Amino acid sequence: MAKVILICGKICSGKSTYAERLRTENKAVLLSIDEIMLAMFGLYVGDKHDEYVEKTEKYLFDKSVEIIENGIDVIFDLGLWTKDERRYAREFYSSRGIEHEIHYISISDESWRARLDKRNRAVAAGETLAYPVDDNLAAKFGAIFEKPDKDEIDVWVEG
Repeated sequence: MAKVILICGKICSGKSTYAERLRTENKAVLLSIDEIMLAMFGLYVGDKHDEYVEKTEKYLFDKSVEIIENGIDVIFDLGLWTKDERRYAREFYSSRGIEHEIHYISISDESWRARLDKRNRAVAAGETLAYPVDDNLAAKFGAIFEKPDKDEIDVWVEG
């Protein structure tokens, strides 16, 4: 049976780049929260953002099972910022007998800041479609993110 690899890490840590590499290497389907959110709603969703993310995640979890049941590996780029989210993902797939791994992209604060700056410049220049992250949003995301313990992670990737 096929498996799912879930990508965990801070915003702008390199998850999408890593997920794309895994997609190619594994001939897998890549499911990305940001890709769908940006395609459907653009950069500025406003107060509905969290609601839309929650609905999109539910859809993608269900869709991943359909894909896996058809023998195709899934790379799931969603962040898994909290222990509860990681626990939910493990329970979701375990309860269905689906092989799964969580890969964590670890990045230093200095590298993370440099990546945020580079991304914001690219977004402002129209070179990429991604969410811009100002200092306030970076602080908000930083406060939400719970760095995983080693026992939560199957593959630890130094970013």
